[in-house]
Amino acid sequence: MTRHLRITRLFWSASIAAEMEYRSNFVLTFVTSAMMLGGAVLTLAVLFQHDYQMGGWTWPQALMVVAIYTILDGFQQTFLAPNRTRITELVREGTLDFVLLKPIDSQFWLSVYKISIWGLPNLVLGVAMLIYAGMRTRPPLDAGDYALGLPMIVLGVAILYALGYMLSTLTVWFIKMNNITYAMAALLEAGRYPIPAYPLPYRVFFTFVLPVAFMTTVPAQTMLGMSGSAVWIVGSLGVAVVMLIAARLFWRFALRYYTSASS
Repeated sequence: MTRHLRITRLFWSASIAAEMEYRSNFVLTFVTSAMMLGGAVLTLAVLFQHDYQMGGWTWPQALMVVAIYTILDGFQQTFLAPNRTRITELVREGTLDFVLLKPIDSQFWLSVYKISIWGLPNLVLGVAMLIYAGMRTRPPLDAGDYALGLPMIVLGVAILYALGYMLSTLTVWFIKMNNITYAMAALLEAGRYPIPAYPLPYRVFFTFVLPVAFMTTVPAQTMLGMSGSAVWIVGSLGVAVVMLIAARLFWRFALRYYTSASS
């Protein structure tokens, strides 16, 4: 474990040093993220005019889902998307061989090799909005409520990682998958609003086929202490474990079909 942490620190230090060559871009990214988040909040505000409730969710409750979506999107842009792009490039160029020959687990290497600081504004803005929305609920959320929801957000990140890694693994068979990042963003986009607000067929699809509900709605439900939260907590844990195992097995399976540059 210590060795892996040390390697991760070295990878991330190099990535941050490279990204900091363009510091002015960070300010621009922060402004862009704030504008996009403002647009999402404005859309939500229009929907909630005249005491409208989105699938039984009030304005502050729905705002919490938007905040969790923003946090996950920031995490994806910072830690997940850069490495998905890296996997595609390595397979396409035939240089994945050099990763497979290293004395370290290839999935670990490909998952932590690079980070991008341009997703940090979304992380910061998402956390700020989550705190604000929790203060507006009745009764307001306390530190215990947030602490209860934090593990659910972590499970949501695990599900998001597993889905993205499996999608990236498809590069072994389908070389031109440059739009993986956009596909994952579109997938996560469905979780911007509470899943109960969608029609029944969509609720079923985003819960049991593509488990978007477990990424954003379930963490909010847990913090709010909604009825049935215990069942969803167990469900989130089960989905996360199954997805992580599936991602691992799928990667090992795909390597059997990888044609290296030297073969």
